[in-house]
Amino acid sequence: MLRRTFGLSAAAAAASLFTRTPATAQEMKFFRIGTGGAGGTYFPIGGLLANAISAPPGSTPCDQGGACGVPGLVAIAQTTNASVANVTGVQGGQMESGLAAADIVYQAFNGLGRFERKFDKLRVIANLFPEHMHLVLPKGGKLNGIKDLRGKRVSIFQAGSGTQVVVLELLKIYGISKSDIQAAELNPQQSADRMADGQLDAFFIVGGTPLAAISQLAATKGMEIYELTAEERAAFLKVVPYYYEDTIKAGTYEGQTKDIATVAVGAQWVVGSGVPDDLVYNVTKALWNDNSRKLFDAGHAKARDIQLAAALKAVNTPLHPGAERFYKEKGVVK
Repeated sequence: MLRRTFGLSAAAAAASLFTRTPATAQEMKFFRIGTGGAGGTYFPIGGLLANAISAPPGSTPCDQGGACGVPGLVAIAQTTNASVANVTGVQGGQMESGLAAADIVYQAFNGLGRFERKFDKLRVIANLFPEHMHLVLPKGGKLNGIKDLRGKRVSIFQAGSGTQVVVLELLKIYGISKSDIQAAELNPQQSADRMADGQLDAFFIVGGTPLAAISQLAATKGMEIYELTAEERAAFLKVVPYYYEDTIKAGTYEGQTKDIATVAVGAQWVVGSGVPDDLVYNVTKALWNDNSRKLFDAGHAKARDIQLAAALKAVNTPLHPGAERFYKEKGVVK
């Protein structure tokens, strides 16, 4: 029976959230995690989360070297179109949980930006890892400040993206509108290719490091990452409260010899408000157990950044009561 269960597609398995198997008295519960495209960071991270919190009926107990997740739980990482699709799916009940950038979570919950109504069913389990703002310049390129971007050829990321929204907010602080630059709306690879061909003076990307397009550019043509000044970081964070100060560590990209101060937005794990408190409590507990730590450290570079100390960093959307209960027990929430 267990073999057949794991052979199900995500859609078929998720069609019944709470079902009982005849082979065991233990209730089997399915828990969907919306992720992103197979080539991005969210999908592999979602797979690790699903592995960490699952403990299907009949599996070997944790203390005997088996699964250390939630007893009876089968978590499923689903590929999606990432943040916007995931908050929409959680709000509409098409999935129990999903990964999304904190700016998208904040805007959706409050009905801001592209969201015409409040996504009032969104709740947070945890902040997982930082996605850093990169302002990339050609090899040898320099800026005396963000204000120097006026009149230059700048990629501000794709239209409709959360990244473009915050980039325009940063430029606005220094009196620069979209019409004051030669704006291009490009994805990471297109931006890197155009810079390599000498067609861009700068481009912005927000994402988990290392970003493949930037790594490729660094290894071929070379590049520079502009370091936001303390004044620029403070001014930006005053306007955009879901970001926080962080650094791109030295050696992240070829030729990068020092830490680069910038701002980052958290990749958050959100869940529907209607998911039972006890289930979310146990999911949160499984997320932070020692076995999960081993899985994360061995599984993916960004998963190493999933740390309890940063679980509530820049979280400005309500926690799910089940997650909040766990954090109170751990003293993370007073």
